This record gives sequence, structure tokens and C-alpha cells, in this order.
Amino acid sequence: MSQTITVFTTMKNEGPYMLEWVAFHKTLGVDHFVIFTNDCDDGTDQIAARLQELGLATHVSNEVKEGGNPQHQMLRRARRQPKVKEADWLLCLDVDEFWNIRCGDNSFHDLIAEVEGRAGRPLDAISFAWKLFGSSGNISFEDKPVTEAFLMGDQEFPYHSGRAYGLKTLFRNNGKFTRFGPHRPKGFDDEQAADIAWSDAGGNLFPADKVGWRAWRNFDHSLGRIHHYSVRSMDGFLVKRDRGRTNHIRVDQGQSYWQDMNANKETDQTILPAARRAAPLLEELKADPQLRELHSQACAWHREKVSEIKMRPEWVEFRAWLADNLI
Repeated sequence: MSQTITVFTTMKNEGPYMLEWVAFHKTLGVDHFVIFTNDCDDGTDQIAARLQELGLATHVSNEVKEGGNPQHQMLRRARRQPKVKEADWLLCLDVDEFWNIRCGDNSFHDLIAEVEGRAGRPLDAISFAWKLFGSSGNISFEDKPVTEAFLMGDQEFPYHSGRAYGLKTLFRNNGKFTRFGPHRPKGFDDEQAADIAWSDAGGNLFPADKVGWRAWRNFDHSLGRIHHYSVRSMDGFLVKRDRGRTNHIRVDQGQSYWQDMNANKETDQTILPAARRAAPLLEELKADPQLRELHSQACAWHREKVSEIKMRPEWVEFRAWLADNLI
């Protein structure tokens, strides 16, 4: 019997990137997306609402108080969502993260079967590590799939920086985890941890109570990585910095963030076959008149925002620095 997978996420001003991300992961076997949005100016919330009307997603308005943390609020609220409560497997994923699965038909269901086969037992959690993808030399924001536009990324190992190998975790919704984190589920004590089967991306078990937010020593990436397009183009990054971070709202996404996340060490096109399989669904979504218009409006908003940011005198020096450190 097929096991259902629900993704939950929070977004703000991510309109141009939503449809590709939904089509890609839907094609990999995700059944439903629970999308929390807050304070959107580019129509991200309207796109999520339309996806709900089409039966692909649940849209939740994630109101936060001044100075509040949108992602932490989402993680608490997600547990109450019907599509989260009824799913067999759960995954917290951001719109700039794409699972590149390297086994079977590259689907989540084949991944689960392969990892459990290697581990020799049913699993409660499977963690994949980021593989950072940088600007690839792209300056301008363009309405183009990120999986095609950004093909230069980090090497497999050693990692580009201390931020370069964060985890994302697909976990079984079986009651063993009472709290959600952005990188892995939580909410168990040391005694309960002994009953949790937690695997890396190669079927190797690791003690649940030792799992942090990053890949551990000797982490096996043989069954895949999460391609993390955290900076995108130079102009796209200006908008991201202006928006602010979802989980560290008072931390500037400036030069240190760009240096840590902008990895352009080698060309990696291994995600393209999965992206091509998702292309028909992406075209189907864009053929919906409302989504097509909302997507177009979101792209226009981002172009206008880039133009406005470039007029700010206090950003001139930062933009010049980015141009000098594009790759």
C-alpha cells in the first residue's frame, strides 16, 4: 500500500520559485504541501491559495507578532494541520531545497525502500545533507527554473563551509516525534531515542540522540543530496537579503552568508533528469490561467524590487562587493 508524504514549509515573497518546487517534489512522490505564508508582497500567498483550490496544497496564513519567528511559529502550528496529522511520512522543506535522489526511479518511495533494505529494518527517519549551489555567475533575476539556471555547486566533500552540510529529514509520522525542527524532528528523551531507527543517505544507522542540524562524521551521501539554491542570482540575493531570514530574523544575510553559501566549485547536472520529468507538471500548472497570471505578477514584482534596491545609496557598496565575489 502506498504511503503518503506531506511537506510543510513557510514562505515569504517566493512567488517566482513556487511552481517549479511544487512540480518537482510532486513528481518525486509528495502527496500534499502545507504552505504557511506571512506578510507577502509578491503574491506568494495567492499562489498558495490557488494551489489549495487545485487540491495540491493547504494554505495557512502564518501571522506573527512584531519580532516573531515565522519558521518556529510554523513548526508549532504545522502539527495541528489535518494533512500533517494523517500523513505516513513528513518533511520540513524550504522552497530553495530540492531532493536529488540517486536510486531506483529517483522517487521518495524508492528511496525509502532502498534505505530500509540497506538498514535491514523499518526506519523512523532518513536524513539527507545539503549540497550548496551558488550563483553560477548569474547576475540578473530571470524567470527560469533554478534547477537549470544554477548548475555550479559544492564538491561532494570536503564541504564548502561550516554552513554547507545542514540536514533535512524525511520522518515517519508514527508518534515517536512530538516536536518538529527545520532540520530534523525532535521531542524524544534519551530512553525513547534508543527505539528510533535513524539513517543517513546510505542506509547507515546513527543514534537519534546524537543527531544535530548538520551531517555527522562519515555521513554517507550515496543515495542523494539536497540541492540547496540558497543564494541564486546576484539580483535575486538582493531581494532575499531585503526580505530577511525566516528563522533568524535579526541576522543580516550579508557578506558572510554569501561567502558561506555561494559554492561554485564544480558543475553538477545530475538533477536535470528529475527536473525534466517534472517539466510536464510545471507546464500544466503554468497553463492554469490564475497561476500563470500570479506567477507573472510575482516575477514582475521581483524585477521591480531589484530596481528599487539598486536605487538605495546604502546598498551600492554591498552590490559592488557581490559583483566582485560572484563566483
